[in-house]
Amino acid sequence: MRRVAVAVAAGAMAISLAACGSAKESKGGSESSGGAKKGDDIKVGLLLPENKTARYEKFDRPLIEKKIKELTNNKAKILYNNARQDANLQSQQVDTMITNKVDVLILDAVDAKAIKNSVQKAVDAGIKVVAYDRLAEGPISAYTSFDNVEVGKTQGQALLKALGNKAKKSTKIVMINGSVTDPNAAQFKQGAHSVLDGKVTIAKEYDTKEWSPDNANSEMEAAISAVGKKNIAGVYSANDGMAGGIITALKAAGLKVPVTGQDAELAGVQRIVTGDQYMSVYKPYKPEADAAAEMAVALAQGKSLDSIAKDKVSSGSAKDVPSVLVPVTSLTQDNIKDTVIKDGVYTTADICTAKYAAACKKIGLQ
Repeated sequence: MRRVAVAVAAGAMAISLAACGSAKESKGGSESSGGAKKGDDIKVGLLLPENKTARYEKFDRPLIEKKIKELTNNKAKILYNNARQDANLQSQQVDTMITNKVDVLILDAVDAKAIKNSVQKAVDAGIKVVAYDRLAEGPISAYTSFDNVEVGKTQGQALLKALGNKAKKSTKIVMINGSVTDPNAAQFKQGAHSVLDGKVTIAKEYDTKEWSPDNANSEMEAAISAVGKKNIAGVYSANDGMAGGIITALKAAGLKVPVTGQDAELAGVQRIVTGDQYMSVYKPYKPEADAAAEMAVALAQGKSLDSIAKDKVSSGSAKDVPSVLVPVTSLTQDNIKDTVIKDGVYTTADICTAKYAAACKKIGLQ
């Protein structure tokens, strides 16, 4: 079993989306401390973007909350809300956090640009903001995520590997990307294009509203109709949830081709076991969640981030933001044991239920 790690190149990770904004907007972007120092009795706000993707409620929230409690001897108070993919609702939730006078806010934005004014309001109220998973606009004080361009490259490289000798410029694939409101989606797309362009023909491409599996299903149906099922050799799907919708459409058309994914959701891993999905990108949530918690607690307590955040990134409104970028892994049938099972994300029993027992046995999981 071989674990294929994608290394993050330290010091070369400036994710520059645009030039720095006004001095007011930049305020706090590169700060790592400030304000009166506090003890463990802090108040932390946690805002996650949606619940259609299984990871946020199953992994991110409990991991972040657990780490905050550990770091503060169980004294921190954590206020939590999920925006359910509604940018307006998330803006209201930021207002509520301001009203409740949290010391620091961990924010995974529904819409990274739309949340900018809310981030500014929080900072104006003396609240430091840690951007989690998505690089929110505004004067954020810290950021943690994965190397998102590398994620897209990993997906593209896996798809080419799955195509094998079919990976020719004349070979047609379909690209189904994530939501345009998520800056990560643009970076996944950028990375994938850098690998796929010139190697295969992208016959149809979609940006999927709200990362919805239902929308991805409809897009795949439209692509099959437009391109012809005999002409589609593979599908780039930006995440596992959408891959599920895509594979449903492919099966309905009697078509089985390599499909990518991301997030190592249980359903996605099970589809990899059966061969319906070729790969997913395993992003170890614990290091990301731990980094967010560590930075949030340090900021709330007025401490420096120097020992935590080794990278710097820039957005359109903040420069050189202290950041932690976590490496990712290409997950296929060959390394399920060495990734999600080894790391305790799932047990063999979780994956190999009765429906998947035969397929698990076939690939050596049972």
